[in-house]
Amino acid sequence: MAEEHPLVVAGDDVLLDEILRVAAAAGCEVERAPDLAAARGRWARAPLVVLDEEAARTPSKLLRRNKVLLVCKGAPTPLTWERAFNTGSEKVLSLPDEEGDLIGAFADVVDGPARDDGVVIGVIGGRGGAGASVLAAAVAYRAEKTENGGLLVDCDPLGGGIDVLLAAERDRGPRWPELDLGGRVSMTALSEALPRKRYATGALSFVSYGREGRGPEPAAIEGVLDAGRRAGRTVVCDLPRYFGAETATVLGLADLVVIVVPAELRACAAARQVLARLEPQATRIGVAVRTPSPAGLDPREIADAVGAPLIASMGRERSLSAALDRGEFVLKHRGQLASAAADVLAAAHGNPAGVPR
Repeated sequence: MAEEHPLVVAGDDVLLDEILRVAAAAGCEVERAPDLAAARGRWARAPLVVLDEEAARTPSKLLRRNKVLLVCKGAPTPLTWERAFNTGSEKVLSLPDEEGDLIGAFADVVDGPARDDGVVIGVIGGRGGAGASVLAAAVAYRAEKTENGGLLVDCDPLGGGIDVLLAAERDRGPRWPELDLGGRVSMTALSEALPRKRYATGALSFVSYGREGRGPEPAAIEGVLDAGRRAGRTVVCDLPRYFGAETATVLGLADLVVIVVPAELRACAAARQVLARLEPQATRIGVAVRTPSPAGLDPREIADAVGAPLIASMGRERSLSAALDRGEFVLKHRGQLASAAADVLAAAHGNPAGVPR
């Protein structure tokens, strides 16, 4: 059976162009009809019907159905509401003010119903050079191997670009300067546009800063995170250690924020300062400890010194350090970094993996 697309019934050419532009922004293909009479054969089957006032002027004997939207230019008038009632429209959307709602309606058709198993994870360094970007990439890579998949989001404008860490800086696809997003976005459409780091067993979608150009607006970050979560993905955000509007947006949406702390006294002191800034904004915070400790401290002692629960710990992997210096990101299946990433995923999904190493 052929896939059914939303039905757009519009007699106003200017408003039709606006509706089609919004549908394209959501990555949604539509069918068109000039009036209700021409829409009769597709009226009942379409997953969504969008009408304009011109099409709604003519009385119709079409059966009432769900998911009918009436679009108007400017503020609705009493006549607009009368036409909405007569056509069984469940909502009236005024363009351009409520364009985001129309994008969301088209995106719902593309992505299907929102899932409840998507999560957002923020990863931040307790001090500079703690290895937060590496852990974020490892968690996203591990999540990509799960049924729902992962998405890696670079939120650090001074990090040099997460694509460089992935050795994917030459891969085609938009970076933040080219991603012109505002509000709701379809994950299906976003996945098709984003660059993907390919591995032997799959590919990881990512959003990276470029080497130049502006960064994202908070609304763009929120749109990407919301799209991933609604699609059931694990969205992993590499966070900077300063707190701007972009960081605040992630913290407000994150299910878990992980502070990466080397097992050193000064790193603990720095991480306590980071934790103090996180606590007013983040709902759940944990610590991932990088061992070994010069003083022989246990990871739990490090977490206690910072003041947050221990989520994971990981030792040094010499082969990984050498690979990163060569511009390669290789995650050993049984390595300590992969195990720590698995612990973070388990904690984020409410299924703690047990006592971290």
